[in-house]
Amino acid sequence: MTFSILARDPETGAFGGAAATGSLCVGGWVLRGDARVGLSASQGAAPSTLWGEDVLVLMRAGVDAATAVARVTQADAGRDWRQLAALGAAGQGAAFTGRSNTPEMGSRCFDGSVVSGNMLTGETVLDAMQAAIQPGPDPFAKRLLGALRAAERAGGDSRGLLSAALLVLHPTRAPLTLRIDHHRGDPIGALEELHGLATSGDYADWTAQVPTLAAPERFLD
Repeated sequence: MTFSILARDPETGAFGGAAATGSLCVGGWVLRGDARVGLSASQGAAPSTLWGEDVLVLMRAGVDAATAVARVTQADAGRDWRQLAALGAAGQGAAFTGRSNTPEMGSRCFDGSVVSGNMLTGETVLDAMQAAIQPGPDPFAKRLLGALRAAERAGGDSRGLLSAALLVLHPTRAPLTLRIDHHRGDPIGALEELHGLATSGDYADWTAQVPTLAAPERFLD
């Protein structure tokens, strides 16, 4: 019921994830991250938010993404109805798709990124996300948003879209967690608008003064 992308920006060391679905609240259901170890996307017909958290716990303990995904998914008797992707600190990706999810479904790992989806109109949705995230002139977050838009144009979720979300974790910037939980018109467009507001003006000036991994004791000055 969802398509998602996880990626690492080799130029800045940032991690980013984006997702959209024909149901509500995709950000809260799907995307999880830790700027020190990576990202996860847990989705599917009966998604487990526990999967998204558990795979990050394993990666924090030094387990690589592929092993972490295997451990989490193999231990769950309901795995056939779920889908999980993970991206580790070095950009290594891994994914699992349970066979009882609704076609088209699948995942691809490539060049520091993972794309996944289920209930898609076709595998071209995955192709479109993969092409859109490739290095280019646009900033990292805009390429993630572009990947969502490209997926939608390629057919996206077979039911249409109701929600969209973006998560960017940067070593020298405040976390960016943006969610459109319900939008009957264009949730990706609403997310793009929210991203513009959150990265400009007074709000952006304020976020430039809060703690980050590189400056954990920073405060308002």
